[in-house]
Amino acid sequence: MRTLYVRIIVITMVIMIASAIIAFAVTNLYYQQFLKPKNDEKITRIAHDIVSIYSHNNGQPLDRFLTDITDLGYKFYLVHKDGQTETFGDSFDSTELPESVIQQVFDGHIYHGIANYPWKPFVTGFFDNKLKNTIGIPINANGSEYALFVRPYTTQQFGEMRMFLAVLLVLVLLFSFLLILISTRFIVKPVERLTDATRKIAAGNYHVKLNVNRRDEIGRLASDFTKMSDNLQQTEEKRQEFVSNVSHEIQSPLSSIQGFSQLLREEEMTEEERKHYLTIIENESRRLSQLGKQLLTLSFLDNEMDERETTSIQLGEQLKEVVSAAQWLWVERGITVELEDAPYWIHGNSKLLHQVWMNLLTNAIRYTASGGTVRIYAEERQEAIDVMVDDNGIGIAKKDIPHLFDRFYKVDKARTRTENSTGLGLSIVKKIIELHNGTIMVESEPDHGTTFVVTLPKA
Repeated sequence: MRTLYVRIIVITMVIMIASAIIAFAVTNLYYQQFLKPKNDEKITRIAHDIVSIYSHNNGQPLDRFLTDITDLGYKFYLVHKDGQTETFGDSFDSTELPESVIQQVFDGHIYHGIANYPWKPFVTGFFDNKLKNTIGIPINANGSEYALFVRPYTTQQFGEMRMFLAVLLVLVLLFSFLLILISTRFIVKPVERLTDATRKIAAGNYHVKLNVNRRDEIGRLASDFTKMSDNLQQTEEKRQEFVSNVSHEIQSPLSSIQGFSQLLREEEMTEEERKHYLTIIENESRRLSQLGKQLLTLSFLDNEMDERETTSIQLGEQLKEVVSAAQWLWVERGITVELEDAPYWIHGNSKLLHQVWMNLLTNAIRYTASGGTVRIYAEERQEAIDVMVDDNGIGIAKKDIPHLFDRFYKVDKARTRTENSTGLGLSIVKKIIELHNGTIMVESEPDHGTTFVVTLPKA
């Protein structure tokens, strides 16, 4: 039973057979406890009626009378006073009966053989064709005493019905087994498709679609599997794109460094040109270093944040530190930075959140023209704090906003990016905020400025 198909069939058949055996045992027990006394009472009443009818039958021979009654579905065993016996109707399988029982019937007592018939677990007493399983009653015919034993002639009464039930049972079992074979195949087939699709995904083929139109658990499993396949495919595409972007970002400064290094070694040039080329090599090296640090930061952030490094942070004080640290940049560019009081407390990693505010502020400064303004302020809500970084710079086109937090995405057409930009800053910002159970949104309009809204839970 290695396959699920065979296992379901075998288990179902075992259950059906076991259920039939248990049902028969319970039914037999029900017959013994409830139906057998009622059956004994009914046959006793019928035996009395037979004796009563014969007593009003104007002296008809007893043997002829009993022969006629057998046509009604009963059999009789007649014992003469001298010990002779006669059987009317179908013969009994066994005529063993103690002499004491026969004598009690001659003495006028009723023999309740049906009610007192012993219980057998797998043989229903109703169909046991033995003399012990009868009703005994005395009868007087033409001055002679007899002991008359009566029981239903079940073969005559239920012969056609028993055949009908037997055929019905066999057909039920055959059709049940046949339908089990078909229905089990219907159940197992989607599982086989899932197994085959799992093998394909394990082999690296994520373009797997399952056409399973069902609304049960298997249908939901297939639907979730398809979603998982799509997510894996998207993850693989992002991974390949990430590798391609990293390769491109690394290759560009490396090519510059290699080219200018060869130029410095092979060409004769003035001291001013040499310093110019060395400055380019230095800037490209710094860009490579920054890229490596940001990649390490992203790798670190892919793991869960260590709760031991979190603490309560006074938001206003942290924002003042960030503005002071970036003062050289906004003073150099001739930009005004307005910081409103933020007397709120948040809970998180101080170093990571400091990186968030620094990145958002430096971005706002870089893409705001000289004489522009960058405004930082916060608002309190019921369960959260909103921190806004607003500038009146060049803005971002609507088509670029959905991709703004993608790794290595650069809005080249909307912004004049600096050479040191790697396209990872906002990805890092979003990851840090998500680790703090917060959100970040962007509102921007070209030539009118941009607002980043960071929402963090209260401390």
